[in-house]
Formats: sequence, structure tokens, C-alpha cells
Amino acid sequence: MTPRLTHEAFVNNLHTMFRIRLNDSVIIETELTEVSEQQLSARQERFAIVFRGPLESYLGQGLRRFEHDQMGEFDLFIVPISRDDKGVYYEAVFNHI
Repeated sequence: MTPRLTHEAFVNNLHTMFRIRLNDSVIIETELTEVSEQQLSARQERFAIVFRGPLESYLGQGLRRFEHDQMGEFDLFIVPISRDDKGVYYEAVFNHI
């Protein structure tokens, strides 16, 4: 069963670790560092989340397999948005109709 990827679920797991599985033997640890404000309209819910990954493991944009102890396994399309001395930052944007 696919987990429900809601704004509330991500807010409840802010500053926790998520694993990105690249293949059977390569897993990258990332931290959920930001959850934007939820924007609601009569037709949709919108929000964005940001993960910080290690500097030495740069990922280009693409669909990635995530694993989390509470939220389970799910796929997200992430895009690299910045980097600093703490790591590389990736964003995923949600538009729920």
C-alpha cells in the first residue's frame, strides 16, 4: 500500500532522516529540512518539501525511491535546488487535486 503523502505527514516528520535507495546496495541518507506552508484552494492542495543530502553524493533531478521508518516506502520526483557546506538540497513539489 502506498503511504499517504500529505502535508501533515511531512510536518510530523520534519528533521527526520529519509533514505534514498539508488539500487540494492547504495542508499543515501537525507534529512527533511523544510516543509512549506500548505496552500489550499477549492480545487487543490499545494506544498513543497526540501531534503538535505551529503555533499559527496550529488543526485540529478529524477524519480527516486524513498524509505522512512514511519512513512514507509514511496517514490518522489526531486530536483536539486542548492548546495552549501552542509550538503546538497533537493525539492519535491506536491499538487493534490
